[in-house]
Amino acid sequence: MTLPYFRTVKHQGFKEVVIKKSRFIGHAKPVESEEEAVRFIEEIRKEHGSATHNCFAYCLGERDEVQKQSDDGEPSGTAGKPILEVIKNQQMKNVAIVVTRYFGGIMLGAGGLIRAYTDGAVAALESAGHIYRVLHTPVEICIDYTWHGKVENELRNRQMHMGETKFTDKVTLTCYPLAEQAEAFVAWMTDLTQGQGMIASSASIYLDHDRNVALEAL
Repeated sequence: MTLPYFRTVKHQGFKEVVIKKSRFIGHAKPVESEEEAVRFIEEIRKEHGSATHNCFAYCLGERDEVQKQSDDGEPSGTAGKPILEVIKNQQMKNVAIVVTRYFGGIMLGAGGLIRAYTDGAVAALESAGHIYRVLHTPVEICIDYTWHGKVENELRNRQMHMGETKFTDKVTLTCYPLAEQAEAFVAWMTDLTQGQGMIASSASIYLDHDRNVALEAL
């Protein structure tokens, strides 16, 4: 079953925190595939080739089907796992995080490392921001010009997410109702146009929003 929405990062970002003279630089990026996640990790490793460690984690798939992590030489369970836990605790999907460490000369111990890599991952997500990817169903409504004003006004009143409007011998409006509401939307449009409009739905797609419009619609 396809999720009606999920949360991910908005763009690539990075942020540094200093803990007992060690520099921890958290990098985060939205990724759509494991190959993209691996490329991102390799880019950070190349950029910070002189760093003591480049630890990472990524989580992919609507059901978190792909989860990978690496301590990159830190004691087992002190780096990759805390980074992955930050991603999961913040309910993020399709995101990769690398936390780069430049050792400052002071040992942190296992507990200190876990806290430091957790802080680095949190900083990375903060720098990248977040968005909601919400499932919508594209619906095209083809109507005569006589219906245009009425239909457009009703759509505006409903604050419908709109795409392109084409003007040819008829008017074709592209709307993006929430996928869960698409069937009801088509029925409403059919009734509104008294069956005179040609209405066609396409396969559902995810659109990005700064807020969770799926929950707001409930």
